[in-house]
Amino acid sequence: MNQKDCLLLDGNCGLCNRVAIILHPRLDNGKNLRFLTNESEEGKKIIEKLPLGEQKADTVYLIRNGEPYIRSAAAIRCLLYLKWYYKIWYPFVWIIPKPLRDFVYDIISKNRHKIFPEPDICMIPSLNK
Repeated sequence: MNQKDCLLLDGNCGLCNRVAIILHPRLDNGKNLRFLTNESEEGKKIIEKLPLGEQKADTVYLIRNGEPYIRSAAAIRCLLYLKWYYKIWYPFVWIIPKPLRDFVYDIISKNRHKIFPEPDICMIPSLNK
């Protein structure tokens, strides 16, 4: 069975919607990445299976090869699903220390609703078709 990896995003977040819309057409051919919202039934079931600390994270989740990643680790690993000219940035971004990456991620995360208005229609589920 070829199980797709999963990117779980906040369906009420304008930034998350924009990220999904930007990522989707740039996916490398043959890369299996499914987009779900944290609020969807399937998304909730996936999050419930994670360790308790990760369940309460209120963040972006990436399930890659059955392994969960959150915050900046999830965001950066999204580069691995993209075409080669985006993918080559992965080692350069990954070298930034995790505490610094997560610090910047947290600042953006806390302010995302102020900067990016909530979308009228969540586009994330429609990207899987």
